Amino acid sequence: MKILNGNLSKIFFLLTFTLCIFTTGAEAGHLEEIAKRGAIRIGTTGDYIPMSYLNPKTGKYEGIDAELSEIIADSLGVKIEYVPTTWPNLAKDTMSGKFDIALCGISRNYARAKTMAMSDAYGEGVFGKTILCRKTDEKKFRSLADIDKSNVKVMINPGGTNEKFAKANLKKAKLIVHRENADIPRQIAEGAADIMITETVEAARYIEKDSRLAAPLITKPFTRHSCGALMAKGDQELLNYINFVLAELRMDGTLKKLEEKYLKVK
Repeated sequence: MKILNGNLSKIFFLLTFTLCIFTTGAEAGHLEEIAKRGAIRIGTTGDYIPMSYLNPKTGKYEGIDAELSEIIADSLGVKIEYVPTTWPNLAKDTMSGKFDIALCGISRNYARAKTMAMSDAYGEGVFGKTILCRKTDEKKFRSLADIDKSNVKVMINPGGTNEKFAKANLKKAKLIVHRENADIPRQIAEGAADIMITETVEAARYIEKDSRLAAPLITKPFTRHSCGALMAKGDQELLNYINFVLAELRMDGTLKKLEEKYLKVK
């Protein structure tokens, strides 16, 4: 009986010690640290209209994710510290703790959910892969088959789901990687490439801004998905808080107003 009690005591001690380490690690890094720091670090690419776009004229971030960032920061009583990232480095920067959360029109998908944590969805039923082309060519491109031809040049930004979609679905078209996502529409309009693989919400904004561009398949996207905030695994407290904020915004109608303001696809 003494041996049994001794073993149970050791097991209880080890379990308690392990739980303390896990709990301390989860708490130390995030909500309390954010409050102590006085700022929430938000990773963003700043190249995605209408999600998170760094306006070169004003030096400020614009879009639905910029507004969501402000709401989250205000709810915590802290400031925003934007941390620039890129689509190729987004996963690495997230998992290394370079920022607390990432918000820049990040698609929710299985690959990201396996290695990182993603918040509840927003923009449901709006996002999907589509194309941007020149207005003069809009009748030429009505399907993936029309695009996937050896004489068609398709421009994509590296590291994100646009590149992944293009490589998975276009085997004959010439793929051109252009690092500045926000510059690709201009490249298309000026003839450097024929097609941009993009999102419905992004295409909608660019055809409004530039009459030379068209999005002939905008109402019939190739895929459907939603967006979410991205963060490293292991911080359930912060994930719960972000989900709570989104739930409150959904309940009081704020999220719907933001989606209508930024994500309307005509």
